[in-house]
Amino acid sequence: MSNWEIVKQHCDAHQAALVAVSKTRTIAEVMALYQKGQRIFGENRVQELLEKAPNLPDDIEWHLIGHLQTNKVKQILPKISCIHSLESIRLMEEIETQAAKLNKVISVLAQVHVAAEETKFGLSMLALTELLDRYTQGSFKHIKLIGIMGMASFTDNHDQIRAEFKSIQEIFQYVKNGYFIHQAFFKEISMGMSGDYLIALEEGSTMVRVGSLLFEK
Repeated sequence: MSNWEIVKQHCDAHQAALVAVSKTRTIAEVMALYQKGQRIFGENRVQELLEKAPNLPDDIEWHLIGHLQTNKVKQILPKISCIHSLESIRLMEEIETQAAKLNKVISVLAQVHVAAEETKFGLSMLALTELLDRYTQGSFKHIKLIGIMGMASFTDNHDQIRAEFKSIQEIFQYVKNGYFIHQAFFKEISMGMSGDYLIALEEGSTMVRVGSLLFEK
């Protein structure tokens, strides 16, 4: 059984989506997973996604999972169905502006910061609340905020990783209960990568972003 099949089985058992992270991977490597049945692929960099997407099947669902600069939104929106890294009101406003021009509704996840490293992107609780207050005023007709994304610290301490995933789950519940209690579409928790996706699934992840593990022989 391939690594992809093993990870997919784990995701299916938890009713979670598998986002195959294809950064730095070749067209041939992506196609190999596509032929096994993988349809959701995630890219960290806008330029890499723009170069790959035209050379791959149209039914691939592309997710942007890395940091997104406002000046790249216009380029990327026609190609993607979901942005995992919404981390400012300014970025949300730009996504709305560009999605309106395309008459397209884009799914987004608010990225929160819970990891110990300062280098990780993401919203503080105060910034998240400000963003949600702005979003729920109702002027964002072309953005569907479907959930929360977060990353655990890069560490071998599984207790720390689990605690951070619990924090992301708690933030999701806080937002769900406070802002989206009657909106069924707010249901996604994007957390877990190659080294910690099993812990993430146990802690309620509905989307895992797995790269290197899937492409190992």
